[in-house]
Amino acid sequence: MTYKLLIVDDELANLRLLERLFSTEYECFTASSGPAAIKVLEQHDVAIIITDQRMPGMSGIELLKATSTLRPHMVRILLTGYTDVEALVETINCGLVYMYFTKPWNNGELKMKVSRARDHYESNRKRSSLMLANERLSQKLQSFTLGLVKSLVDMLRSRNEEDYNHALRVCKHASAIARGLEMSEDRINEMATAALLHDLNRSGSLPVRQHTAAESKVQISHEDCELALLESIPELANVADMIRMQHENFDGSGHPMGFGQEQIPLGARIIRVADEYDLLLRPRDSAPLQHQEIVKVLSQGSGKQFDPKVVNALSQLAPGINNSSSTAVEAEAILAGLNGITAATQIHLSRT
Repeated sequence: MTYKLLIVDDELANLRLLERLFSTEYECFTASSGPAAIKVLEQHDVAIIITDQRMPGMSGIELLKATSTLRPHMVRILLTGYTDVEALVETINCGLVYMYFTKPWNNGELKMKVSRARDHYESNRKRSSLMLANERLSQKLQSFTLGLVKSLVDMLRSRNEEDYNHALRVCKHASAIARGLEMSEDRINEMATAALLHDLNRSGSLPVRQHTAAESKVQISHEDCELALLESIPELANVADMIRMQHENFDGSGHPMGFGQEQIPLGARIIRVADEYDLLLRPRDSAPLQHQEIVKVLSQGSGKQFDPKVVNALSQLAPGINNSSSTAVEAEAILAGLNGITAATQIHLSRT
């Protein structure tokens, strides 16, 4: 592979000398001014530029600044006089120059340093290609993960519309509580995903009645398969943990593992309270309770089933939290908010 080298100097003798020095190893281009050099760079993928500092109209530093975004991987070498100390300091501070040479230069030393610059350019190019490939792979993974989450939400809706609406409300209640606890947006988005999916393992795959032993095994199989699917994707492992541990009690008396207090992920503790809140707000077999009444009920379980700080955060919310009806339009707004998952499973939910 022949690398392209651009030489910029307003002195014709220097241009010819440097061109002869490098023409056997590089495809050389020359320019006698900064604007002329920019035109060359617009047309050619130059690997290395050697530019004089003191040129009329546009200095070497000004040229390097003007082309830093045009050819970001290009390696820059500055030729200066002994009196250009300020220019050197500026280029070093700006990170624009790979190395500099003072006039007059030693041809052998200059050739050796340009060879090192060529290796540096190749390393930059390979690193950039690798970063681009990683970015594309990450985007594909995010797209796959987002598609899986949406498919699971659709599965929940197809099983039971009422449970689906309940999950939407729990998602919004949990997000409001989390913001009251000043959780980061990344963690809130991760927890909101778990809240949306928290009912998958009990969403009506079997009728709500006393199950036979065989039916119970089927129910367990559904739960394990769904959670195992989430756990198999690193970006959703924390989501699966929150779903699995949402029934743990703060005092350690819950299930399935008997964890307590800080052993339970904060997201799971929030979902537990948000879930109970919505079940009391819209009970299926009794009269609904008002916001303050629900807070009193949950306070009775504070320190036992529920995390006291989560219950307290709920109590600080305005009663208007319970005005979020799960209409079809609202459901679509929340699902439309599932617009991206990062390495931290950042699923951005609509703040409706």
